[in-house]
Amino acid sequence: MQTQRKLRNIGIFAHVDAGKTSLSEQLLAHAGAIRQVGSVDSGTAHTDNLSVEQRRGISVKATCVSFAWKDVQVNLIDTPGHVDFSAEVERSFWALDAAVLVICGVEGVQPQTEVLFHALREQRIPILLFINKMDRDGADATAVLKQIHRLLSPAAALLDDVDSLAEVICATDDELMERYLSGDMPEESLLLKRMQTLTRQGEAYPVLTGSALRDMGIEKVLDGIVDYLPGPDTSSGELCGVVFAAGQDSTLGRGAWVRLFGGELENRTALTLPAGVDPMTGEEKTVQRKITQIRGVSGGDKGKISAGEIAVVYGLGDIAIGHVLGRAEHLPRKVMPGSLRTPLITVQAVPDSPEQLHALREACLILSGEDPLLQARFVRSLNQLHLSVMGSIQLEILQELLKTRFSLGVHFTDPAVIYRETIAQPARGFVAYTMPKPCWAIMEFLIEPAPRGSGITFVSEVPERELTSRYQHQVQQALPLALSQGRLGWQVTDVKITLKSGNSHQWHTHPLDFIVATPMGIQDGLQRGGSQLLEPILDVRFLLPQDAVGRIISDIALMRGEVTSTLTDGQRVSLHALLPVATSMDYSSQLASITGGRGSMTVSLHGYRECPLELGQTAQRRNVDPLDTSKYILAARSALEGGIFEV
Repeated sequence: MQTQRKLRNIGIFAHVDAGKTSLSEQLLAHAGAIRQVGSVDSGTAHTDNLSVEQRRGISVKATCVSFAWKDVQVNLIDTPGHVDFSAEVERSFWALDAAVLVICGVEGVQPQTEVLFHALREQRIPILLFINKMDRDGADATAVLKQIHRLLSPAAALLDDVDSLAEVICATDDELMERYLSGDMPEESLLLKRMQTLTRQGEAYPVLTGSALRDMGIEKVLDGIVDYLPGPDTSSGELCGVVFAAGQDSTLGRGAWVRLFGGELENRTALTLPAGVDPMTGEEKTVQRKITQIRGVSGGDKGKISAGEIAVVYGLGDIAIGHVLGRAEHLPRKVMPGSLRTPLITVQAVPDSPEQLHALREACLILSGEDPLLQARFVRSLNQLHLSVMGSIQLEILQELLKTRFSLGVHFTDPAVIYRETIAQPARGFVAYTMPKPCWAIMEFLIEPAPRGSGITFVSEVPERELTSRYQHQVQQALPLALSQGRLGWQVTDVKITLKSGNSHQWHTHPLDFIVATPMGIQDGLQRGGSQLLEPILDVRFLLPQDAVGRIISDIALMRGEVTSTLTDGQRVSLHALLPVATSMDYSSQLASITGGRGSMTVSLHGYRECPLELGQTAQRRNVDPLDTSKYILAARSALEGGIFEV
């Protein structure tokens, strides 16, 4: 493995208010990248460069900055701490080689700290831990280290404590353990060298302490980044990179933030990019784009980006966030949008002036290009614009962004839960799309319920001599369209679909026919099998003062939830529960009131479970119902406005 020892790509992560951005400012100042340390509260932080971030003192977008320390170039991504912006955090994972996780020395390991640590470890991203705010009353590094061992990993060691190092390092080596137990303490230099190796392998976690606000321990963090965290692996010579963010430049247009893992890109390089599916043929479309400029993290035209580097690439048009350039198999980890947290509520965006609906739609499409999970969707039949969001803070930021960036006044309807649905019992669906000519596509499907969380499984039992592979591929291509709304109006999931038979016609079958017919056959089966509503369930971790536990447990029961575990940690109680999104949407504000601000909660998606229809709700259909055959065929042939391809 060849590694660029002179480069580090790292991210800084933390539970909200743990001091992450303050640490970033101090790192930049000590490295000489900025003259004066900025402040989050005063809106002068250099990594909070959006006007909305500066006004509100909150990080909204992940920001990449660069500095040098001891001849090593460090690309640092400062990420938002609030859970409403988890999508920004997740996308930064795609670009990183290592991470610094900031932990409050007073509050200790908070709920989001756990979520972030385990997500980073699952992605095998090496982690350096920094216990911050050690200047504050009540800060206790020893107590926090015990929490780290219990809640995060026992393989964490204080770098300035030989005993702490020895306990972790010797646990990985029988010979060293024997020496340690017999009173022969291994040399500190040996322990540190082993710690360096284990950290880069993601098997141990060095811990440093200090205070970003008081400028304590900052240079030790810089040394830790250089000495313990790995540089990029540049062993692959083939082109491999990922687009992990996007932004807009007033002169150059849309810029794609690219992390390159292999190969190189230069100005004027031509790339072939996907451009969706041709609605007339069902074939994948491509488009040629030529790179017009490559800018480095610190600005300026680089001209070229090589393996291991991060840069902003212009000229790629509306290239999607998460798009992989070149050979995906060389990526160190999977690119999976929504794996850390996915939107569970939807709102309708309504312009203050009705004539601005078109402008609002265009603005939201731009924002969706920068945050794909926003999923801006215009329902033509209802003349409505819908957005998928994480929570109320994101909505407030969106409202302000639309005002300041696009000069659009907007308000949102009350949030509604995004349900899903599945088929209630096995059923067969049939379609004979043979009229009006020219068309011919005949199919029979078997649709069966599948285990929760299994998603969509498709298999075909039809021999190619009966239905060519091209048409069978079109059936599979059409499934997202066919399952985008079931009979209750929600996305269909957890089903196994088997194509039992299929028939085309030598003269009458049009290239689009099997894409048009698939939703008709699938919806026929869903109607015959009946629908089961599924509601999203949250895995919630509460940190509570002991005097609030009884009230919270009572509230959980009222919200149709269940307590799964409780653990007392000093004066606080860690309580885990499963809660429906529908009943707990606003509970964080209630929790603050109940506990006087002393309680906190962190949520992640546990999964979906059956929900009686009377406790949930249906959704309006966004386009023509495939079972309304006449209208649907007219829409498919573009005889009705809107067509059938809005999912």
